[in-house]
Parts: sequence; C-alpha cells; structure tokens
Amino acid sequence: MEVKSVEKKEKSTALVTVAVSAAEFDAAINKAYNKNRKDILVPGFRKGKAPRKIIEAMYGASIFHEEAINDIAPDAYYFAVKEKELKVVAAPMIEEAKVEEDKSLTLAISAVLYPDVELGNYKGVEAVRKETKVEPAEIDMEIERLRNRNASISTADRPAKFGDTVVIDYEGFIDGVPFEGGKGENYSLEIGSNTFIPGFETQLIGASAGQDVEVNVTFPENYNAEELRGKPAVFKCRVHEVKEKLLPELDDEFAKDVSEFDTLEEFRRSISEKIFKNKDSRNREEFLDRLLEKIAADMKADINERMIAERAERNVEDYASRLRNQGVTLEQYLEWMGMDKESFVKAQAAGAEKQIRQELVLKKVAELEGITVGEEDREAEYKNMAESYGLDVQAVKNYFTNEMLDENLLFKKAADFIIDNAVALPEPEPKQEEPKSEEASAASSAE
Repeated sequence: MEVKSVEKKEKSTALVTVAVSAAEFDAAINKAYNKNRKDILVPGFRKGKAPRKIIEAMYGASIFHEEAINDIAPDAYYFAVKEKELKVVAAPMIEEAKVEEDKSLTLAISAVLYPDVELGNYKGVEAVRKETKVEPAEIDMEIERLRNRNASISTADRPAKFGDTVVIDYEGFIDGVPFEGGKGENYSLEIGSNTFIPGFETQLIGASAGQDVEVNVTFPENYNAEELRGKPAVFKCRVHEVKEKLLPELDDEFAKDVSEFDTLEEFRRSISEKIFKNKDSRNREEFLDRLLEKIAADMKADINERMIAERAERNVEDYASRLRNQGVTLEQYLEWMGMDKESFVKAQAAGAEKQIRQELVLKKVAELEGITVGEEDREAEYKNMAESYGLDVQAVKNYFTNEMLDENLLFKKAADFIIDNAVALPEPEPKQEEPKSEEASAASSAE
C-alpha cells in the first residue's frame, strides 16, 4: 500500500488517498470468493466448487469487488493513519473506490481529524464558587437515616400512621372488574415509601389490623402498563397487621454500634467532615464547569458533526448499559419517556458537544503548559482506585491499562491547573424585594 495524498478539508476532515497494489487487492478478492462461493450456483459444478474465473466470467469480473473493497478499506485507512501520523476522531467513510487498468485499487477515504484548537485566556478566569458549609440539619438527616436503617420492627396495637408498615391483602378493580397484576397477599407496605400509586398509601393511615379499607386512586398517565394509564381504580384491602419502627436511642451506644467512634460527638464530627468533603467536591466540579464554559466560549475549533454524533451515540450506549444494570432496557425507558431512539440520540447532541469542547480545552491547556502523565501519577491513581473498589493494586492494574488511565489523568491535571490559576468569586447575594410605596400598595389593593 502507498498513501498518495492527504488533502485537508473544512470541518476538520481530510481526504486520504491510498493506492492498494494489484496483488493486495487480488488477495482481498480471493478472500471474498472463498467466503461466498458456496452460495453461488454455476451449471456443471457442484455447489461451492466452481473456480473463481468461471464465476467472474459468468457474473462479471466485479462480482467480488464490493466485498473485497469493504474488507481491505479499514486496513488501508489505518495504514494511512499510522504512516502520516494522523489524529483521527471518528469513523471513516469511503468516498471513492476505483479499480485501475492494472487491477490495482485506489481508495479515497474521508477521515475526521482532531480539530486544531486555539485558546483565548485560560489563566485568571473568573467564576462563582460556592462556599462549602455544613448545616446542623444535614448532620441530623444523615443520623436519622442511620437510625432508620438500624431500627427494629414490632407489631403495634393501634391504627396505622405515617412511617408504619402495614401487612395487607389487596385486589384492584376498574369499573368493578379485577385487572391483571392488581392482586397481592401479605404484602408489607411502608406508608410514605411511595412504592405504590400516588394516593394509595395515605388512605391506609388510620386503619387497624383486621379492618377492610377501600382505596380509590387514578393511575398516572405515564404508568408502565399502557392499558391502565389515567384510569380510576378501586383497591379492596384487608389489613392484617400494623408494624412500627422502634428507633435506637441517640446516644454514645448508638455511635459505637454504627461506627468506629466511642461518642456521639465524635460520630457527628465525622459525619460533618464526610458531608463537607462531598459538598466541596461538588462545588469544585461546578466551579470547574463554569470555568471551562468560559474558556470554551472563546476557543476556536472547527469541530466536525460526525465527532459530535459519535459521542452522542456512545453516551446513549453508556446510558443503556447503566439501565441494564438496573434491570431496564433502553427500549423500555424510551417507551416510558414517550421518545424514540433517534430523537433521544439527537437530544444528547448538545451535551456531547459540550463534553468535546471541554475536553479540547483541557488537552490544549495540558499541551501549552507542558503537563504530562508520569509513572508516579499512574501509581497514585491505581492506589486510589484499589481503595475505592476494595481490591489490591495489582488486580486494578490487570483490568485498567496505562493507556486507559493516561487521558483521564491528563484531564485531571489540566483541570487542577485551571482551578489553581482561576479567580473564585463569591455567590451573589439574593436580591431583596424593595418595599412598595404607600401609593403602590394602595393601587395594588384597589386592583
């Protein structure tokens, strides 16, 4: 193979022309022949036994060309990428394939290149950074969550109230007719958990063991089962038992039971530190996002639409993977949202472009500032990942290669540089409503 030319075009594309020798092209044709000959009928030959020349004479010399071209084009493309050290960022497209008189092949391939990037100012950029504060109520909420997790359950000899668990039999009816999936027995339902249709659980407040209760609800318009959407229903319920949560006492013994601390005061302090760390990390990320948006707004880069489209597709696939981990398919999710895949992918385009623009900023800053990733950086990251996953460092190394880490580490170091050289502005004070004048108040009252 030989790269004849690389012609730069607009929108960060290049037309790459590659010459494939007659011998290389013939080998690709022969491969296509061997793959397909079993499906080609030739009179006088058993199926799959007709020589290539006979088939070409009967069906035309170009019968195997299309498949041979599609087979050899990726090799030609990656040969050109390596030979000319091209920085490509999206799948190529064959623009022209021409079989020459000497039986060689000339391929014209459209490649999407990493765009040239020109930054404006990226040092001393100003943006709002939230002050990280922890309110006592946030600590209290976390402690209450832990108290609820460690609560015991006992039967309550009284009517049900919010937060109790009721054990019920239920059967649902629409227009007096029971519907499929609307029946359950000995079901434990926590009032306030919002696991049932809106309005269902609160109608069980005040019910006692042995009591029959009719619950009237309307199915939401976005309910999973299409045939039930928006329809009113009656659920006939029998309450078997009312159970209440018994929360542990909030004292030093509780702190010892749920943590490594000996006193409640130490435990509260540790929770405060954890909340602070999480909030400060979020505030830092929001600050970085504001900085990158400002820098990207002044950046010059001709980003190709195919680069954005491929990133949007990849983001959709990542989202689908997360859904599958929760037992939901992308098709089910789209049905619930009332969208098709094409419109969903298009909706991701803006976010995909923002991601790309911010990554271009980070890479360019790293280039301009001579930021690199070394072995010490990798080892520290492997150690952090091992601690996060609860694995030993070698196990993480076996799964994540240096190449997989390097780009993320480069982005992190470039982000640190931008933040360290930025100007953090305080949050603006909320605007106070000016008091109305007596005349305005009187006019308002008259209206």
